Amino acid sequence: MADAKVIPFDDDRSRSGGGSRPARRRTGSGSGGRGDGSTAPVSALPGGRLPEPAPEAAGDSQEPQQPQETPMSSVGEDGGGGWDRRIAGGLAFLRRRVTGDYEVDEFGYDKELTDQVLMSALRPLADKYFRVEVKGIENIPSEGGALIVANHSGTLPLDGLMLQVAVHDNHPAERHLRLLAADLVFHLPVVNELARKAGHTLACAEDAQRLLELGEIVGVMPEGFKGIGKPFGDRYKLQRFGRGGFVSTALRAGTPIVPCSIVGAEEIYPMIGNAKTLARLLGFPYFPITPTFPWLGPLGAVPLPTKWTIQFGEPIPTDGYPPEAAEDPMLMFNLTDQVREQIQHTLYKLLVQRRSVFF
Repeated sequence: MADAKVIPFDDDRSRSGGGSRPARRRTGSGSGGRGDGSTAPVSALPGGRLPEPAPEAAGDSQEPQQPQETPMSSVGEDGGGGWDRRIAGGLAFLRRRVTGDYEVDEFGYDKELTDQVLMSALRPLADKYFRVEVKGIENIPSEGGALIVANHSGTLPLDGLMLQVAVHDNHPAERHLRLLAADLVFHLPVVNELARKAGHTLACAEDAQRLLELGEIVGVMPEGFKGIGKPFGDRYKLQRFGRGGFVSTALRAGTPIVPCSIVGAEEIYPMIGNAKTLARLLGFPYFPITPTFPWLGPLGAVPLPTKWTIQFGEPIPTDGYPPEAAEDPMLMFNLTDQVREQIQHTLYKLLVQRRSVFF
């Protein structure tokens, strides 16, 4: 094979005997240049490739290079940014709690504590444990008052807490549900304070009407202890709705009534018995006996991981009635029966559609 002929690229390199020197730009009409001062394009040899361009000296570039910025999305929690913000927010929250720099309304509702602590504690139970599925959330108005009427079950009132999480986390306006609770809730230590902080109030017509007139979403479960303490054999059979006091309250405030059906809560504590003597001694409306409680002790108080569905029905308007309608017993009876029948019908429909208690 004939010896390859070496073609020098510039005079300096050929004179230096192949020594390594930094490449120099040529702007004149010398070798490889053009008469107009521009640099002639360089073509690659057959089978070869162009060398990487050398970095330009300071002052040669027409546009200064901008420093590269790391996008915020690349700085995740693993990089420490997320945890720093959480720690700073937690410290600021504690400082406000210690100094008393937070707001509480006339009913004792603490919005900041509810959002950052109570809802955060209940959310995993709703999302991961009971896997609550919410339907018809669009039937809850985006603004103004509304009365949500739901069935009550489960031996312990977890359905009210899950309903509160469902409304806040699924409504586009992230509305808060203000539940009307029984007297017993506000007689229990610790529970009393937590209920007030979470926005719950006594189940009386005055408090309910005041909240509705303020534009709040109010929740009521008219079955009361008759619903939550019924035996497992009567599951998903609505008990009596009282005398229709919630209808009278909605009529006076002129707010719509939103029926709500909850499926899944009946099976978390299957109540197969009631120790009435023990309930009277403790001052409870009932003392439940389930397949796991009291036989397994505290472990028996763990609810079964059933699959829940919460559906909000079509709202029933009340603003078209005259002011004296709230005193009409026949109208209240008819509206109460209409709400109850709509909830019961939806319960049966959801039960037919349910594949399994746990899935």
